[in-house]
Amino acid sequence: MKLPLFITNRYIKAKGNGKFLSLISIITIAGIVLGVTVLIMAISILNGFENKISENIIKFNAHLNISGFSQKSLPNHYLTEQKLKKELKGKYISISPYIEKKVILSKKNKAEGIILQGIDSSTVENSIKRIIVAGSYKLGNDNFGIIIGKKLADKINAKLGDKIMVFALNNNEPPSLANMPIIEQFKVTGIYESGMAEYDDVHAYCNFKIAENFFELNDEVTGYNINLKNISQIDSIKQVLNSKLPYPYNVRTYKDLNRQVFTWLELQKQPIPIILGLIIIVAIFNIVGALLMLVIQKTEAIGILKSMGAGNFQIVQIFVLQGLYLAIIGIALGNILSFALSWLQNTYKIIPLPEQIYFLSSVPIDIDINIYLIVSLLALILCFLTSLIPSYIASKIQPIAAIKFN
Repeated sequence: MKLPLFITNRYIKAKGNGKFLSLISIITIAGIVLGVTVLIMAISILNGFENKISENIIKFNAHLNISGFSQKSLPNHYLTEQKLKKELKGKYISISPYIEKKVILSKKNKAEGIILQGIDSSTVENSIKRIIVAGSYKLGNDNFGIIIGKKLADKINAKLGDKIMVFALNNNEPPSLANMPIIEQFKVTGIYESGMAEYDDVHAYCNFKIAENFFELNDEVTGYNINLKNISQIDSIKQVLNSKLPYPYNVRTYKDLNRQVFTWLELQKQPIPIILGLIIIVAIFNIVGALLMLVIQKTEAIGILKSMGAGNFQIVQIFVLQGLYLAIIGIALGNILSFALSWLQNTYKIIPLPEQIYFLSSVPIDIDINIYLIVSLLALILCFLTSLIPSYIASKIQPIAAIKFN
């Protein structure tokens, strides 16, 4: 094995200076670097999108949501909550009822249609607390405090401590002289930012008891938010609850509630096999072309080696080792470049995104060691297989013809 390694090292290096790689070797390594970098970045960006959006959605929503079909209110709030706690014993972190209604929020001459949600303390602790950027996350039973999104606050020019008017339909019927709308004044006590502008624009929160009195409800809720201890059990728990709860109860996961977002993410993943195929084709031509050029360049040397007793297997070893040598350098540099680009993007947000379209303000990149290892292993196997073709051709060169080759 010493002879193939020695010759491989000499072949890879330039003729004039052993410290530098030959031009052919540099071009081959550059191709591998680009291929590995593009593949790692493509997968990392898609995973980053899915993980970041899922993280933001979970910050904003619970793992499981129970609501009524056709937006029907759910009766027997206290009995249902006890039933859920019994059914999910040991599997949940919190089970929180909520009240949700469409309202009009007004400040001076500006008005916006939003969704006002009355939530309890556990929802505040598990969700809202994590996304508050100004003011307090606490919502007391004795004051009409409201938490609004940063984007909504900017639109109506609302600041902490400002008074805003909230208008809601009475009995969900159009307003008339006999059915006047419900009107109440709230005070902005907190501003949140979930990282998803589309949600920050239309959702506001107040205390559960305040909402219950404001909407004049009696032991009725819009639904329940459930956070689980083990999110991997979400699908099985959903099936159990759907079988246990009668109509009009409807159990949905956070992915069901945001189906359009996750469908969009799945669509983004579909071109990955095409990208992977193109990278593989480019890599194959790159490595095979470089090694074939080396075979042509070293034909005479191959003939001399064979005439001195080198066998076909040793010739194959020389060129396979050269392919692997270039591959390892290219893969290592590709990993380094991918990590550097990912770190720069995650740290400095170099590539921004329009929040209204992508739900995020910048391109998220997931730095996952498993992605780097899998891509590197696949690239190494590919380089090994493609280096066999020129290696086999080199091993079949006849010594006399090779020595005469000019």
